[in-house]
Amino acid sequence: MGRKPFLVFAAICLVASTGASSSLDQIRILGPQGVNLWQLDKLEATRKSTFSKDTEELGAQKSFSYEDSYKKKLEYDFPAQWFRQPLDHFDTNSKESFHQRYWVSTRHYKPRKGAPVIVLDGGETSGENRLLFLDTGIVEILTRATGGVGVILEHRYYGESIPVRNFTTDSLRFLNNDQSAADSANFMKKVKFNGVDEELTAPGTPWIYYGGSYAGARAAHMKILYPDIVWGAIASSGVTHAALENWQYMDIIREAADPTCAEHLVNSINRIDSILTGDRPFFKRQLKNLFGLGDLEHDEDFVSLLESPLGSWQAKNWDPTVGSTRFDEFCEALDKPLIGRVTAEALQLPFEHPDRMVEVEGKLRVDISIINYGKYIKKNVVGRCPEGFTVEQCFGTFDDEKYQFYGIDQEWRLWLFQVCTEWGYFTTAPPDQNMARIVSKLLTLGYESKICKQAFPPGKHFSVPSLPNITAVNALGDFWIEADRLAIIDGEVDPWRPDTPHSDDAPDREDTILRPFKLIPDGVHHYDEFGLANLLEEPPEIRKIHAEMIHFVTVWLKDWNKEHGIEED
Repeated sequence: MGRKPFLVFAAICLVASTGASSSLDQIRILGPQGVNLWQLDKLEATRKSTFSKDTEELGAQKSFSYEDSYKKKLEYDFPAQWFRQPLDHFDTNSKESFHQRYWVSTRHYKPRKGAPVIVLDGGETSGENRLLFLDTGIVEILTRATGGVGVILEHRYYGESIPVRNFTTDSLRFLNNDQSAADSANFMKKVKFNGVDEELTAPGTPWIYYGGSYAGARAAHMKILYPDIVWGAIASSGVTHAALENWQYMDIIREAADPTCAEHLVNSINRIDSILTGDRPFFKRQLKNLFGLGDLEHDEDFVSLLESPLGSWQAKNWDPTVGSTRFDEFCEALDKPLIGRVTAEALQLPFEHPDRMVEVEGKLRVDISIINYGKYIKKNVVGRCPEGFTVEQCFGTFDDEKYQFYGIDQEWRLWLFQVCTEWGYFTTAPPDQNMARIVSKLLTLGYESKICKQAFPPGKHFSVPSLPNITAVNALGDFWIEADRLAIIDGEVDPWRPDTPHSDDAPDREDTILRPFKLIPDGVHHYDEFGLANLLEEPPEIRKIHAEMIHFVTVWLKDWNKEHGIEED
């Protein structure tokens, strides 16, 4: 078929304008394979958009939405506003600037000295995706309780806060921790809110800085870097520990998942690895055929694609209107009988019991769980590869050219650049190959990190390091980061918990009003960030954490008033 289909594929990706947020999450977990899935999502979104326009012209109604069925696009009455920022805060000779987007809610604002500003860091996505939290989430909850102003601040380079014309290596050199933290500090010290007559800049006004996940780490870092202007900070699922190999992510999922599902995954991956690394290489093709990937050249690409359903764990949420059930659906798919060959009763037997075994082409015999795993991947992942493209073109990761498109529509380049320069988090197998694991031992640091060289060739002004400088993150506190009025809130079964101060590798702490340290039972990723209009309708553990957050923030604000000689009503 040659290279023409790939070039057409890439060209279409360049002009696509929308993509599912779930595919950006895949990049965080799957690295180069995640980029492939992102590109396929772009291609599919473009195809459906074109089809939608065609059907509208015929008078037909749209009958589909590309976004995951559990996601929905909501409209909010918070108009975007803009704040001018220097491109480089640390070069006094630089005159370049850009406009940073933000949104404001004054629905609960009570003008007075000491009225707080609750700012939510947009993190590594468009700020539009955070408006939910301004409407019914944590910003709404805290501003309603304190009579303050709520703000969503979009991160440089994300959404529409784009300071450059392309995303080449040189253009991305201003996307780093120091510059983005300086953006927030400059905003807090100088912003003037439309329709608000009072001066609300820091430090003359108490600012409470909130963030979740990467933005949670930024919230903690802001309290450390700018304690004079950040009165309080809340780090939710804040990944303050940067790591090169993030193998513990999948281990949390293994431990927290339904035991039967976890056992199926562990046994299936062990068997798959034994086939891939065994002395009968002709079985490898038969194995890959079960997954619809017989023509995929590299074994690492194959096992990387098998990870794709696992990232759905992170998308779980206590609120079913925003949460995903895909991980549970995947687990259910692994445990189905095969009509005429494996009965429902046989599913209760141990892995690779003779009654569970299925013979496929070439006399390869595998457990029913692997058959089901293959069916799921073939339908839900490989099925995204468009007609006319090979699986190598869709899912191969060894072609450098595939990752060398630099338009500003290539949003996948942003977080990956941060990963490759400062944060790490490459999803690898556990270092101890005797550990129970749900990912292949073929997933090494070398494989997962090779995309850094592929996607970011050296520029004239900047070169991506051979491995990310995680010291730039960890020097700010790592597991031990702490300060007065810095709250640490994490989820018990969040796969990112090993990178937070609630990691099993971190020391335990006392939970106090001045330094809250809270773990949400059965919580996944920044569970406290979400909320309902009526807090009484929230699950008990969410009501509890929200009540505790309201309490400690209120106390922090009373301390600010006392320090500034303001009498309470």
